[in-house]
Parts: sequence; C-alpha cells; structure tokens
Amino acid sequence: SGADPDSLATQIDERSGPVQNPPGDAAPPPALSLTPAVKRALLDAHDMARAGGAGYIGPEHVLSALAANPDSAAGHILNAARFAASGLPPEQPDTAATPGAERQRPTGTPTLDKYGRDLTELARQGRVDPVIGRDQEIEQTVEVLSRRGKNNPVLIGDAGVGKTAIVEGLAQRIADGDVPDILLGRRVVALDLTGVVAGTRYRGDFEERLNTIVTEIRTHSDQLIVFIDELHTVVGAGGGGEGGSLDAGNILKPALARGELHIVGATTLEEYRRIEKDAALARRFQPILVPEPTPADAIEILRGLRDRYEAHHQVRYTD
Repeated sequence: SGADPDSLATQIDERSGPVQNPPGDAAPPPALSLTPAVKRALLDAHDMARAGGAGYIGPEHVLSALAANPDSAAGHILNAARFAASGLPPEQPDTAATPGAERQRPTGTPTLDKYGRDLTELARQGRVDPVIGRDQEIEQTVEVLSRRGKNNPVLIGDAGVGKTAIVEGLAQRIADGDVPDILLGRRVVALDLTGVVAGTRYRGDFEERLNTIVTEIRTHSDQLIVFIDELHTVVGAGGGGEGGSLDAGNILKPALARGELHIVGATTLEEYRRIEKDAALARRFQPILVPEPTPADAIEILRGLRDRYEAHHQVRYTD
C-alpha cells in the first residue's frame, strides 16, 4: 500500500502512549469505547464494501475509510505514511451472496422501480435505521398482510409518530427472514405517487403510467408489497378535476378487489376521512392505529439511534 507497517506501528504507539498494567488488586481500566470518527469510518467501510460487491468488510475497506478522514488521528497517520488502498491485495467478492449481485438481477418491474424505492434491498444493505419500540405495530402489519382477505393495512397516526419507520421495520424483518412463509422473499417497494403524477401534461398520461405500474405489480403480486405514504392522496391523484377522468383510487380499486395488489398505506386520522368517503376503497384496507411514543419509548428510540447520529455528526451524546 506504500506505507511502512513498522513506521505506522511506531506512530500509533507514540500517540497512544505506553500501556500501564494495573498494580495488584487495582480496579481494571474502564472499557474503551469507539470514538465518533471510528464509528463514521466503520459505516463508510461498510458502504465501500457494498459498493465494491464484497460480501464482507475487509481491512482494505477499514483502512481506506480511516484514511479518507485526514482530520482524525488515524487519517493523519495513514496519509503521512502515504497509504494507498490501490496497493492492497484485490478482494475476491462473493458474487453469489452479495446484495450487489442481487441488485443486478432483473426485477421485472422497471416502471415501479423508476418511481419507487426497494426498502427490502436497503435493509439488506444496512441502510435502514433500526426500528425501536414498534414491535406491536409491526406484528399487526405482518398479521394483516398474511390474511386471505382484507390484507392491505393502513397505518393511521399523527405526522412524525413513525409510520414509515414501521414499514422499514417490516422490510428489515423480511430481509432477515423473520416473517411467516407467505411473506418470505417479498420486496417492499415505497411508491412515490407524486413522482408518478409529475410530468403528465395530457389527459390520460397519468392513467397510462399508473396502469403500467399496476400491471407490473399484478404480474409479480406474490413477490411485492407496495408502500404508499400519504395514502389519502390516491383519492383524486391524477384526476385533474376533469369530469370522467380517472384518479389513482379508481385505478387501484379493481386490482385491490381481486386481491392482486398488496398495499401498505400510511396517513393521518384526519386525512383518512377522505378515504372513508369512498366506501369501495375504504373496505379494502384494514386500519392500524399508531399512537405517539411514550416518553420512555422516545428515550429508548434515541438511545438505539445514538451510535448512528454520533458517527454522522462526529460528536458524542451523553445520557
């Protein structure tokens, strides 16, 4: 890599100082904790490994991530020693088991992929924050999705209570294989309905685009769960206010009635009233109320996410 290992070891020893063994019955030194810079480097190393198609995080990824932050002590030492990742032995990616190989497979849903995000794939890559304190709501969502009928849950709660996080938790469980057999291997795709509407200047453009997406979903109905945030926007979306023009709700209803779509929605209680006005649409969904976290739950959520925020902001949060 261009760096002398002995020189690196000497500089590390000089910066860390001599190790003092506790005399006799003295209490052992406190356990060392990772600094925010190291946490950031480990996350960056993870991303480098994934981007390179590796099925593991190797020394080359960790060293490259450390060297990429010259403001840290490790980065300063590595850059002073002229460390170069290009000099390291090339890795042998496990293409059969890496997410990179999974992403290269054709999904059969190009239009859905264009206007959606595959949350299950993001969960496999470790790019979804852990979901804390929402096990009950996730279990309810899994239960509804596993039903034979009325198997489209809609998460109802105030803005900011964590409805989207519950869906990400569902995606993580599917990625981990921690779901009933009927849901194993499914992709949870978050559909951006606003993006579907955008750029449709002429009457019929939106209907054609959404019908294409619905056809793709129907063809792969046993492989997909579609998440629509702000579910109430399907009522009137794309209609343009013109008489006789279809909106998203009317396009989705026939496929929902036949059980060809599996949708998870999210909306507020007030906005859900708009869906309830359309009885044919409302009866396709099973409401799940999402309450605001208690103060104790909120503290646990913050503690669970502390490492990620420390790494991102390069700071340390105390209790």
